[in-house]
Amino acid sequence: MVAHLPPSIKHLLTLRTPEAWPSPPVAALNRVFQRTRTDAQKRGADNGWLVLATCALMTINRPAAVGHLYRFASLPNSSSQTQGDRNSGNVVSLAERIRLAALMREAALKSVIFVGVPRTILSLTGLKDALESEVYSELRQDSIRIATPDNVEATKERGMALWNSIYEPHAVKLYNKLGALHPDFITFIILAYGTILAPLPGPAPQQGNLTRALGSVVGIATLRAEGRVGPQLTSHVFGLLKARNVEGKNEEDTWLSTDEGTEWVIRTVDEIVDGVTQAGVEEEKSKL
Repeated sequence: MVAHLPPSIKHLLTLRTPEAWPSPPVAALNRVFQRTRTDAQKRGADNGWLVLATCALMTINRPAAVGHLYRFASLPNSSSQTQGDRNSGNVVSLAERIRLAALMREAALKSVIFVGVPRTILSLTGLKDALESEVYSELRQDSIRIATPDNVEATKERGMALWNSIYEPHAVKLYNKLGALHPDFITFIILAYGTILAPLPGPAPQQGNLTRALGSVVGIATLRAEGRVGPQLTSHVFGLLKARNVEGKNEEDTWLSTDEGTEWVIRTVDEIVDGVTQAGVEEEKSKL
């Protein structure tokens, strides 16, 4: 058994900035969050804002900022969002905080498809560290995504349905193209779409479930924040626009899937990413 790292390896692992980016000052985060949330509320896109903000912060690897996003979102909407408000008990209801936490947690989980496991672990940890015990204890604790012989076919069908919904009329062509890269690659993607990215199945609403439109917001937010993945971003932009064809949409999803709503998603991701990264640069300069 190897209990300790050799000193040379331990030193090597300290190089090349192994830690996640630190969160910018709370005041700077609050300004970005306040400005973008206020705009979202004018458009009736509160859930879209929370999902895209979570995914953007996760992609640029600011796990502590993900935790602060929850703290910010759980304070009543006002121009004076401060930790003092929280300490004085000025927060939204327990039921609403549970709903916000579940929505962020599900958005972060879906992001694993686009940004990978390491940043998902860090961001989910940042979120969990920010949750009050009374909120965390009410979040779902048991997995509902365990693969069994009885549900694997339904999972594949759900994945293919989402795949077709996003990529038609090029779904078959793209399926074959990715399958030619590695025979197991497209199989993995379809199962991931069915297990993780698609809305949770069942007649009863699941805690934190994201709609078809919000699933596309996850894809756009992560890929836009990641950068240099233009073809994949374009595909998921089309995916959100095609969500207008989903039956039974709510009012927010109807707007998000319009041309105007989809443009707003992209621009708001840019505003959050630019605001947070610039605040981090300014903080580093102030330390010099």
